[in-house]
Amino acid sequence: MTDKEFAEIKRRFKPEKNNITNVRGCYVSTQKEILSRFRIPVTALPDEQKEWLLKLLKKNITGAVGRNLMDVEFSADQVSQGEEHKLLSSIRESELEDQELLDALYSKIIDNYVTDGNYLILLAYDRYDVPSFSKNDDDLEDSTELFRYFICAVCPIKLTKTALGFSTADNSFRNIGADSAVAMPDAGFMFPGFDDRRTNIYNAVFYSKSIKESHEELVEALFGAKAMMPPSEQKEKFRSIVTETTSESCSLEFVQSVNAMIGDIITEHRESKDPEPLMFDKNDVKRILSACGAREEEMERFDEKFEKSFGEKTELPPRNLVDPSKLELKNSYVSINVDPKFGFMVDTKVIDGAKYIMIRADEGVEVNGINIKFDGEAPAPAAPAVPFMTEEETAE
Repeated sequence: MTDKEFAEIKRRFKPEKNNITNVRGCYVSTQKEILSRFRIPVTALPDEQKEWLLKLLKKNITGAVGRNLMDVEFSADQVSQGEEHKLLSSIRESELEDQELLDALYSKIIDNYVTDGNYLILLAYDRYDVPSFSKNDDDLEDSTELFRYFICAVCPIKLTKTALGFSTADNSFRNIGADSAVAMPDAGFMFPGFDDRRTNIYNAVFYSKSIKESHEELVEALFGAKAMMPPSEQKEKFRSIVTETTSESCSLEFVQSVNAMIGDIITEHRESKDPEPLMFDKNDVKRILSACGAREEEMERFDEKFEKSFGEKTELPPRNLVDPSKLELKNSYVSINVDPKFGFMVDTKVIDGAKYIMIRADEGVEVNGINIKFDGEAPAPAAPAVPFMTEEETAE
């Protein structure tokens, strides 16, 4: 799914836009027991509660593709005879009305979702008459596609803290006790996919709140597929590969050039308003490293390391590889952050056999908020002396 397609489905989650009549779900304890099952008639809820519930569900398709959102692909065999796809398809066809099917889904989630607190599993089914568009994106009246889908959200229950409150009724303080609140989803999914603005039964979309967590067991149980490596781990793997394979070329200038080139590509893609997510495969990364000065023999080592870590045909979002908005220099005892726009002011040198990070300081330098002077710097000129004047002189 593209960003534009995600945005189109997200617009459904407004009270007047969707066809969601009920939200089904269950309340699960830390002991993995279902404490209650429920059906919430959305249309009967007060507006504020309705909007909050729809906001919880919409969160499952909100975020960056490749970071919070992961496309899951089903093989032809899975679609024709796979247990996981059959369950999801049956739930969709039943429009969430078959409790036995819902219980089967609950069991998969409960057995494979790792948490240390209580949580809710929420399900909502929607039918979207997809309008067709003219070439200039004017909305046409006819509908060429009926997109029927459901969303599942796993929402932690957070215990609010006790606090001191003030009652205006009797002008006195009172304790406000701890209470349970439904938090934004930690994980969830949408089935099926919405690709080229059409139903794609070969796809689902999985959501993870944290870029450090891929919920590997849950993804495998729900879709029979392996979870994508978490973005934070992708970044660490990429850094390790570059360090190991470009040891001869890996200077400060080389790393700055790689970050700047990737940053330029990200900016260009954003400004082009291309709806397709920006992704890099192995060859894209190799071209960038080569353009920045990596040697041919280093690229041969990079091939092997990349395929071993990510796979030959894997595509990765560039933001999972580098952060172009950040330039950090660090060792075991010091860390320096520099705005990448001023990276030209940083240099590295070896003086008398010792390695130094050199940063030009044209303007005032502060240490813990206090302006300092440099050794050898001329002292600031003293303020001119103000002669003492008597009251009589002042009056004159």
